[in-house]
Amino acid sequence: MSTSTIPRFHLAVPVDDLDAARHFYGEVLGLSQGRSADTWVDWNLHGHQFVTHLAPARAERIHNPVDGHDVPVPHFGLLLTVPEFHRLAERLRAAGTEFVISPYLRFEGQPGEQWTMFLLDPAGNALEFKAFADDSQVFAT
Repeated sequence: MSTSTIPRFHLAVPVDDLDAARHFYGEVLGLSQGRSADTWVDWNLHGHQFVTHLAPARAERIHNPVDGHDVPVPHFGLLLTVPEFHRLAERLRAAGTEFVISPYLRFEGQPGEQWTMFLLDPAGNALEFKAFADDSQVFAT
């Protein structure tokens, strides 16, 4: 299926500092910026519309155990190819990013084997980037 026939998602997340969001999403992650106003910024997240909205109040973070790690909830991110995953991991390391869960191979040798990493944006929003060893197992049971 080509990207033009796959529906694109729209996601808006709260941030407490738009300048910090611009630096993180634009410079660290390398996303292109779209329209913006004093209280929000649109980003191109691999063809999806991702928006950071100024909202200073933050709720307490919740974690759930997955494969021996405390995974932050809620979180969002992208499924990348394995080479894209490793390029992004190197970009994040070079930027001095502190990981919540450092890049590692999850469920090794099992259905759904995947590379994964978790990090927080400057406002505390949790992001997960992952790459499946076999893309046909994204929804494996």
